[in-house]
Amino acid sequence: MEDIKIGHEDLYQFTYAVFTKMGCSPKDAKTASQVLLSADLRGIDSHGVARMIGYVRLWETGRINPSPNIKVVYETPSTAVVDGDSGLGLVVAPFSMNIAIEKAKIAGTGWVSVKNSNHFGIAGIHAMMALDHDMIGMAMTNASALVAPTFANEKLLGTNPIAVAIPAGKEPPFVADMATTTASNGKLEILQRQNNPTPNGWSQDENGLPSNDASILKKNGALLPLGSDKIHGSHKGYALGSIVDIFSAVLSGAAYGPWVPPFPAYVPIPENPPGKGLGHFFGAMRIDAFRPAEEYKTHIDHWIQRFRNAKVIPGKEKVLIPGDPERIAHADRITHGIPLMYSVRKDLADLATKMELSHDFLKL
Repeated sequence: MEDIKIGHEDLYQFTYAVFTKMGCSPKDAKTASQVLLSADLRGIDSHGVARMIGYVRLWETGRINPSPNIKVVYETPSTAVVDGDSGLGLVVAPFSMNIAIEKAKIAGTGWVSVKNSNHFGIAGIHAMMALDHDMIGMAMTNASALVAPTFANEKLLGTNPIAVAIPAGKEPPFVADMATTTASNGKLEILQRQNNPTPNGWSQDENGLPSNDASILKKNGALLPLGSDKIHGSHKGYALGSIVDIFSAVLSGAAYGPWVPPFPAYVPIPENPPGKGLGHFFGAMRIDAFRPAEEYKTHIDHWIQRFRNAKVIPGKEKVLIPGDPERIAHADRITHGIPLMYSVRKDLADLATKMELSHDFLKL
């Protein structure tokens, strides 16, 4: 029942086959597989192949369109609104981020808000698309209402992640990718599979009291904003999550707040939503729209080096730069494989049987 490492090539071929079986074009299946596997390779197991069965269930209930007509429905020289046509967010997001990049090439910055989409994987991989163009990238998305605002006893916001990718010169890029909650729902799901409790400050029960139950969301509980409670700054996490919801959905025409479609396919879609599907928001900013790129790179490298060389508290590890843990995980997993717990391998094997796909590589 222990974790077993699986080669990323095998997992890619498997996810590609699943997306193809769902009716995705070869191009979209390739994009979706690359985005999904990027989470596992970067050590963010909660958003990788463990989510595969969730995407299939959404497709089976008709909530994912495998062959969407993704299109721009409104634009200016530096902005756009994209309608994802209920497509996989794993495909809609790269399409939209590319628009932001192309607009930034012309206008200096590009901003795209998206409606009528679905779960888009990890935010960081979309923000990182800007790095190859000497641009700063931003990506965020709203999500199922699982989070109680500070002092609230009802779920009104999602985990609503924010990612910012900043290019450097000789140093690796700065990549911040975080939920605006104390912990993401995916981390609760991992603890559920392991039959472990959650740390303090992650969630509250149906009465608004602190909880350590990893299954608390199934018992009318809620996740907590970043900070956990008011004295530790949960109002700041609440504000950040709200900003993501407004940028992603109120700007685009997607559903927002408690009306966001839930990821679990068995949970009913809220009635009378004020918009369509999930919303995302993307940004790209050309470095040379602010200062010469090489001059900037000298200074961002200097910034990174100074923080890496910060004095360390005795007994603690060295100071890291956002993106370091994921970069280290990627280097290891691309060579040695991706660790998958038995329950995830079993879910994938069951999915393979249903879709008549080979799954010997899962080593059950």
